[in-house]
Amino acid sequence: MIPSSSPMGRDKNAEALIADLFHAYAWNVLREEKSETIRPDLVVRRRRQCYVIEVKSLSEGRPDRVIPMLSQAILQAQSYALNMKNAQALAVIYVDSASLYLPKQIEAFVEKYAPNVAVGLVSRDGLRYFRGEGLEELNAEPTELRWHGGPPQTQPANIFSDLNQWMLKVLLANEIPDHLLQAPRKKYRSGSELAEAAGVSVMSASRFLQRLRTEGYLAETSRYLILVRRQELFNRWRSATVRSVSELPMRFLIRGSAQKQLRSLLTSNRDESCMALFGAAEALGLGHVSGVLPYVYVPKLPRPDDKKWRILAIASQSEMPDLIVRQALSPKSVFRGAVQQDGLLVSDVIQVWLDVANHPSRGEEQAKLIYENILRPIIGS
Repeated sequence: MIPSSSPMGRDKNAEALIADLFHAYAWNVLREEKSETIRPDLVVRRRRQCYVIEVKSLSEGRPDRVIPMLSQAILQAQSYALNMKNAQALAVIYVDSASLYLPKQIEAFVEKYAPNVAVGLVSRDGLRYFRGEGLEELNAEPTELRWHGGPPQTQPANIFSDLNQWMLKVLLANEIPDHLLQAPRKKYRSGSELAEAAGVSVMSASRFLQRLRTEGYLAETSRYLILVRRQELFNRWRSATVRSVSELPMRFLIRGSAQKQLRSLLTSNRDESCMALFGAAEALGLGHVSGVLPYVYVPKLPRPDDKKWRILAIASQSEMPDLIVRQALSPKSVFRGAVQQDGLLVSDVIQVWLDVANHPSRGEEQAKLIYENILRPIIGS
């Protein structure tokens, strides 16, 4: 695997970001497979327009480094364009950060030495400068204008945010039976394809994939988005979900069959509740621990005046609760991945594994069973 910090690794990351950018603006993108025949990094088409793209990346946006690299990219892109009918050359430079004056310096250079060649500059802080037919719509100001000399202090994206956990499930869904995880099942070539399937923005998917690439969790040589180093990834995922959880011990106001009342409660609130933890494991056919109170996930804990939950009351310290209502820390990941089992919404198998792993009531045993039966073939050695 190519380290993402190496020049080749940076180029791969940059190619993926540029591909996602063109996808987002309705261009058809072909990522060229490198072989003995030298080929461009990308080919993009929209209606009658076609660009062959050579992408170069640099950690610094200094003009004395960017201009020579741009010159090389221009020459390569022009060479590729000669071998493709009706294609135009496009040279793109990706840098971690760029001053607001760098596009002007690039423009002056291109005007003087390559006025008929399309060029682009993209920076991680959001600056996008493109010069060429049909490319103006790609231009954008940086997300944060910097008036001070020092580099921006940016907080790295949380690889296990709510939406990111959901996208991890989408990337893994092809390898998990559909009765254990509700998610689209296909292979994805780009962030835009993943975004469409997962129901998230292209920018969210691109940031997520960039983070995965930076940390070495995406295969560098595959045509598809394939997760690698999965053992480490799952260990980190499990650790990231060990957080304080808001939950309420609750009892049914009318005494009766708690199991029937629980079913009725989940059925009447099917869009805002789902079985979780050990009860969900049982519903998925992976139960191992008995005698634990049922857990129910909700997006937000119910208020006392909420009519949807009026059959419940908070159990006092002297009362035995019938169930635990838990607020989902990652509601999008929980509820989008949940599956229907016997008319009830049930947490998916990955979510159950994450939730029970650190539970004091024999949670480690339950997590181990799920791991051995379902996750080990997916995670690998």
